[in-house]
Amino acid sequence: MTILNNKLGVTDQAELNRMEEKISKQKVKQLFDSGNIYSIEAGTFRGLSKLHQYLFEDIYEFAGMVRDVDIAKKGFRFAPVMYLKRSLDYIDKMPQRSFDEIIEKYVEMNVAHPFREGNGRSTRIWLDLMLKSGIERVIDWNLTDKEDYLIAMERSPVKDFEIKHILKEALTDKVDDRKTFMNGINASYYYEGLSEYNIEDL
Repeated sequence: MTILNNKLGVTDQAELNRMEEKISKQKVKQLFDSGNIYSIEAGTFRGLSKLHQYLFEDIYEFAGMVRDVDIAKKGFRFAPVMYLKRSLDYIDKMPQRSFDEIIEKYVEMNVAHPFREGNGRSTRIWLDLMLKSGIERVIDWNLTDKEDYLIAMERSPVKDFEIKHILKEALTDKVDDRKTFMNGINASYYYEGLSEYNIEDL
């Protein structure tokens, strides 16, 4: 496995995972507590890019930048680089007025997977910003089962019924609740196999 070039000079994958989790969790905590999270555009790639840059700029040179390599995960190939800009332009124009429209937009952005690393974590926050803006709800990520969620996301490009059902069941009106947000970040990182640090301890 190739270790991503990083600003930390880390050459061990396990150590990079730990440092990435710690630093980016600290950054997302700052983003919420400073109120700067409310300045991020909901549902645009520009907003997602700003979010990704904020989380990962101390770790990767490519933070916030569209990837320039093709990537795949578990045999699924994300949008090819040659079509990525067109895909992102299309996603920007997708409506986000209802729960169904927002989840459909989220699924398309997951297929695009615009960054070299950190897509899932940044895009889940982006999803919550869309839900808050569009329907005054967010996801309580602690109410979603990790395996159910991951399987549903794998299937979502073909059939999005499962992921819509799972996320709809986890909706809450606690849109500005700090505890819900911080617990959600811990859950989001857990989905990626990163659970060494509790965000509130950082």
